[in-house]
Amino acid sequence: MYKISMKAVANIGASSLRRLGSFGDFCRFGAGALFWVFGASLRPRSLRLLVPQLYAIGAASVPVVVVTGAFVGAVLALQTVAQFESMGLISSLGIVVNLSVLRELGPILAAVLLAGRVGGGLTAEMGTMRVTEQIDALRAMGADPIRVLVVPRLVACTVLIPILVVYASFMGILGGYVMSVYVYGANGALYWSNAAQSVEMFDLLYGPIKSVFFGAAIGLICCFKGFRCEAGAAGVGRACTQAFVSCCLVILMLDLFLGMILNTLYQILFGAKSLF
Repeated sequence: MYKISMKAVANIGASSLRRLGSFGDFCRFGAGALFWVFGASLRPRSLRLLVPQLYAIGAASVPVVVVTGAFVGAVLALQTVAQFESMGLISSLGIVVNLSVLRELGPILAAVLLAGRVGGGLTAEMGTMRVTEQIDALRAMGADPIRVLVVPRLVACTVLIPILVVYASFMGILGGYVMSVYVYGANGALYWSNAAQSVEMFDLLYGPIKSVFFGAAIGLICCFKGFRCEAGAAGVGRACTQAFVSCCLVILMLDLFLGMILNTLYQILFGAKSLF
């Protein structure tokens, strides 16, 4: 019994050390990527590497994000209309739908969708290049793989995901409006009037601000998992799964902490305004 318990403790310790070492490796990987993003000068070659990633991550993701956002807004209106109708406040439904989509549902769902669509592709691409030794070939030619492979994808994710969140939020608001007005008979003018009175400029910026961090996390995590994947097709598959799960967990944790920070900032700004 004593030997079994000691073996369990040893296994836990070894697993903890591996995870701690992996986290340190990720921090070093992220620092190297951020150095090339902020410390290197912009060159025509960098733009040539960036443009294909802008299309693959941004333009190719618009249909998925638009359709998902519309249905999310419609479903949110569907699930809340009964409560508002029972209180005679169906025209105020736009307040809940718009604020929920702008602050939480739009950024979170867009980020999770892109973690699956874009992140899985990034991990598979990087993992395949590692398995086929293309990354080692870049090093042998004197090029930094992080600058050539990671930085364009990281910049594209960070820059374009906020724009995709705007698309998702707009379609979510439109989907909620269509469901509320044309299906359940809410007054369209009152719907928009109540929504406009409740939504402030800070609410419009709330989702895009958070999504900048979501995009950076997706780009770094997925490229890191691809760079560190094990050999073989099974290794690439496990790396893709780990990347998606890690991205979802990090997105939810970032959403919590960023929400606390942004809410505190809003309270400070609101208090400052109230003094005048």
